[in-house]
Amino acid sequence: MEKIVILGATSEIAQQTQRLLAGQQKEMLLVARSADRLQSVAADLRVRGAKQVIEYACDLADVSQHADLVSFVLQHFPEFDTVLLAYGTLLPQEKCRHSVELSLSEWQTNFTSAAALLTLFADVLEQRGAGCIAVITSVAGDRGRSSNYVYGAAKAGLNAFLQGLRGRLHRSKVRVLTIKPGPVKTPMTSDMPQGGLFADPVDVAADICGALENGRKEMIYTPARWRYIMGAINLVPEKIFKRLSI
Repeated sequence: MEKIVILGATSEIAQQTQRLLAGQQKEMLLVARSADRLQSVAADLRVRGAKQVIEYACDLADVSQHADLVSFVLQHFPEFDTVLLAYGTLLPQEKCRHSVELSLSEWQTNFTSAAALLTLFADVLEQRGAGCIAVITSVAGDRGRSSNYVYGAAKAGLNAFLQGLRGRLHRSKVRVLTIKPGPVKTPMTSDMPQGGLFADPVDVAADICGALENGRKEMIYTPARWRYIMGAINLVPEKIFKRLSI
């Protein structure tokens, strides 16, 4: 893990992860929608010790822009060995459940565009027979809950996609890492009541970097307690679970 492509580089979790990587003098190619924000983030990472930082602005939710992005990566950062997907949206469930348009937007950003983009990068790494694809999903994808089932459905689909992709790429020695955070204190969750289960993005970033460095891991929960929380939630029978307001 020396040359990392980061998709969604201006998200809070991505920025905290990138700062740790910069301290390790890694090389990074940052991708996000805002060119101005990318420039600011890249400048900060160079000061923190990053060996090289390249910026590319595009709307990752727009599948039509993906081919140009991959072409840019192959031209300007051809020896990349890791892809970290760290973008997504979290629209209010109360609005999405009454709006087909908003629901489609959530699924497009959180599943369809992510799967489409990973398909392109998977082909490149598969041909090389080496590398790592790491994707930040969510514990919300582990079970459909009334409070966030639109978002959760997209993450569940992404989790299943990654599981299948892992099987496909196993023979090519390409690792697929699924990263499942619980709720994190970020701008995306700033409108939510934030209790004790909300994690600090610095801690989540440390878990991500640790998992990237550990070549054996294929899935992590972060913080680790969410493995046990979601395990317990998945054991609740459906006839009881459907009555819970969680």
